[in-house]
Amino acid sequence: MSNISKVVVVGGGTMGCAIAAMFDVAGWRVHVAESATAARRAVPAKVRAARQALGAEGDAESLVVHGTLADIDWNGVDIVIECVFEDLALKQAVFAELEALCPAPTPLTSNSSSFPISRIGADLSTQRRMLGLHFFMPAHLVPAVEVVSSAVSDPGIARQVSDIMRGVGKKPIRVKRDIPGFLANRIQHALMREAIALVEEDFASAEDVDAAVRYGFGFRYIAAGPLLQKDLAGIDIHCAAATTMYPYLRTDQAPSAYMRKLVDDGDIGVKSASLRGFYQWTPEQVAIEQQRYETALRKAARILADEENHR
Repeated sequence: MSNISKVVVVGGGTMGCAIAAMFDVAGWRVHVAESATAARRAVPAKVRAARQALGAEGDAESLVVHGTLADIDWNGVDIVIECVFEDLALKQAVFAELEALCPAPTPLTSNSSSFPISRIGADLSTQRRMLGLHFFMPAHLVPAVEVVSSAVSDPGIARQVSDIMRGVGKKPIRVKRDIPGFLANRIQHALMREAIALVEEDFASAEDVDAAVRYGFGFRYIAAGPLLQKDLAGIDIHCAAATTMYPYLRTDQAPSAYMRKLVDDGDIGVKSASLRGFYQWTPEQVAIEQQRYETALRKAARILADEENHR
């Protein structure tokens, strides 16, 4: 039997194909399960495109695409990553099938961005090997991945999954409890609530809010996260500023009326028919911006990788 590591990715959508490409480039044997015929046929091309973004040429030689989980040889599988639609009942059904097919103690992980692994794996008998494994889009380019434990997840398996992620070039972030939003999305949504409010209340344009983040405090984040940055700058300064600002920050318990109207009108960004969101787009602008965005991510990843290599 081959001693090359083996991953099973459940779901052949954008995230699943990006994750498959990442493992393939790292030298793993990759199996993707996708039940929808059209999506299954598209998997090789999507994986090829993600491989190219990672600097690899040609098709993924190790990739095998299956129509059902039952078609997979489960011997020697090192990790399973579920990437199906964000539907709790669907994910629970997938995990019930995975538990029956995949021998313990192989880690069973979910890329869900919203459902705690404790709910996905509820009532299953091997919950100790189940973890959240939350990637960020585009999954093959963004280094971070959240390794999320429930109250019953085995800490040893969480360490094992973290080691696997390091081995394929990712930066694992351990989340001790599967709270809603985990770490990154909670921080991101707190920022987004205030950013949208500033546009909604006409303090600034979308362009200027984005510029304030990209060229202001966000520029520093590739060098230091928010807590390290405050240690370097002085927590006392932040505390004094917080005393002045906190009473005026938005604390909405639901999405703003401004954002809700965009969604209700179908103006959800570049994937909408109107090509409208916070900005108005043309097809040409979308293509240019998506290329610029991926190029910038690759450059940023190289900065972080170089830092890691010199530690």
